[in-house]
Amino acid sequence: MPIWKKALGILLLGVLAFQLAACAPRVQAADLMAGLGAKPVEGKEADANFIGSAADFALELFKKTVDKEENSLVSPLSVLLALAMTANGADTQTLAEMEEVLGGHIPLAELNEYLYSYVKTLPSAKKAKLTIANSIWFRDEAARLTVERDFLQRNADYYGAAAYKSPFDKQTLADINNWVKKNTDGMIDSILEEIAEDAVMYLINAIVFEAEWERIYTEYDIREGFFTALDGSQQKVEFMHSEESAYLDDGRAIGFIKPYAGNLYSFAALLPNEGVDLGDYIAGLSGNGFLETIAGAQSTPVAAALPKFSYDYRIKMNEALKIMGMPRAFSSREADFSKLGQSSRGNIFIGEVLHKTFIQVDERGTKAGAVTKVEMNDEAYIETKSVVLDRPFVFAIIDNASNLPLFIGSLAEIGD
Repeated sequence: MPIWKKALGILLLGVLAFQLAACAPRVQAADLMAGLGAKPVEGKEADANFIGSAADFALELFKKTVDKEENSLVSPLSVLLALAMTANGADTQTLAEMEEVLGGHIPLAELNEYLYSYVKTLPSAKKAKLTIANSIWFRDEAARLTVERDFLQRNADYYGAAAYKSPFDKQTLADINNWVKKNTDGMIDSILEEIAEDAVMYLINAIVFEAEWERIYTEYDIREGFFTALDGSQQKVEFMHSEESAYLDDGRAIGFIKPYAGNLYSFAALLPNEGVDLGDYIAGLSGNGFLETIAGAQSTPVAAALPKFSYDYRIKMNEALKIMGMPRAFSSREADFSKLGQSSRGNIFIGEVLHKTFIQVDERGTKAGAVTKVEMNDEAYIETKSVVLDRPFVFAIIDNASNLPLFIGSLAEIGD
């Protein structure tokens, strides 16, 4: 299990050979947006409509991709951004399915506006850093692939995505991996091992989150204890003890909210009640229910114990996204990405959506990262609650302004 030196959180979505990310150093490919850049566009402020829809997508994605027997972690925001960019190249029924999965009843044009404004309002500070980058890479082979300019411009306007035309050779492989390394603060060295012959485009989104706790733990707050893993085994770990002031109880689980420095973001933990299976608990989660649980936090002291942990997670999301309602995008025969471009070798479709995440929680704070590759707590007496996370639990890193989870995961066991 890797321990990151910079940021923990880079999500890779892979659609057919498509990846979204920002600019990269020493990129040899031709930057098609050079001299053009993003045009001014109107955003749409996040409201109950968008927040509800985004929460539904986040929890449904988590439920469909979680490994109920192992540690899991996804960044719904990373996946949403990568797929929204991809959807800008879709049409007809393919677009309709992607709109339904990504935005519910929100049309793509509005979703672009919502995401544009939401990302711009996400704060980043010295002790609570969040960075997001997007890029598009496509094969430089005029006789084979024609990419629609409107598709590139729309993703530059709303997502700040750089667009690179490249021969998809060894230099392209190095360029993409250098871009990923730069935009993940060196946390992830590479995302591709090779470029497949049938890959014509990569959309890459990278997210890095690194924040200190509002109150950093001292050596006196750290004590050894035992964590009961999902398989019933006892694991000796270090628990970080603190008193928090926001208690969670949704009827099936209890937990707490722990703020990061500046109170811009928070760590939320939900421990299923004794007798409630972790998998069953996750299966019963919903976007609206999650938002209500966070918003309904009780202001009362909580004696919290959080284990130190770190792990990475990798998942191919194709089947989950098909089940969620967008199967045509993955069909070589039925996919309609005509607004993206045309290939002389056949229909363009999503070949793979690969998501990679990393998390490290220790006495100083949290580092998390994700990459999505689309290939494509007085004197008065107050009862003190107690939450000891000594068995499998669900956790999330939330944006305090909207309560939306930027990352959401489950801890089933703690490695060596």
